[in-house]
Amino acid sequence: MRGHDTGKMSAASEKESGAGEHVLGADGRFHVTDEEVRLSTYGWEDWIVLAVFWALAVVVFTQVFTRYVLNDAAGWTEEIARYLLVAVTFLGGAMAVRRGTHIQVDFVYRFLPRAAGRALSVFVDVVRAAFFGYATWLTWLLLDKIGSQRMAIVELPIGLVFGAMLLGFALMFGRALQVAWKHWRQGYSALERPDVMEEDKA
Repeated sequence: MRGHDTGKMSAASEKESGAGEHVLGADGRFHVTDEEVRLSTYGWEDWIVLAVFWALAVVVFTQVFTRYVLNDAAGWTEEIARYLLVAVTFLGGAMAVRRGTHIQVDFVYRFLPRAAGRALSVFVDVVRAAFFGYATWLTWLLLDKIGSQRMAIVELPIGLVFGAMLLGFALMFGRALQVAWKHWRQGYSALERPDVMEEDKA
């Protein structure tokens, strides 16, 4: 009796959950269409990051293969993988700045007057752009001082790594300026109106 009641409850819940979304048709097949792929949402730096990421994947696969299959690990793979991960991190930062997906706290804006929230949002945009600009300058100075040194294992200049960091910070600085200008023109940012970010993602 209990099993019969449980079956009725599960059938009822399945009926309720399927009321809003019909996945199976009358023919018993799935009728689900994927969302349209929009390449326009990707920036040109996204493709650079994708290429570096796949280079990282190939190097890591080579490391695993040589270590556990050939039992003769290639020493250069660990160093190159580490530096490629650094490049992915800093170049990918430009993607996060453009899309506004860096960690941000918008809770306080709910309790501020509109004018105070707008002023604080502008302050955040200015500080962010200034930080990335200063980081770009510091990375340039560091690259100028130690960029000609060699890596520990691979005979390549360490400046390649700092060059990727420099490019990443420069891209983040440029994107931060673009985002700040966009916020200034439209009169609000995602910090003030988090619903705008959700609409953009949709």
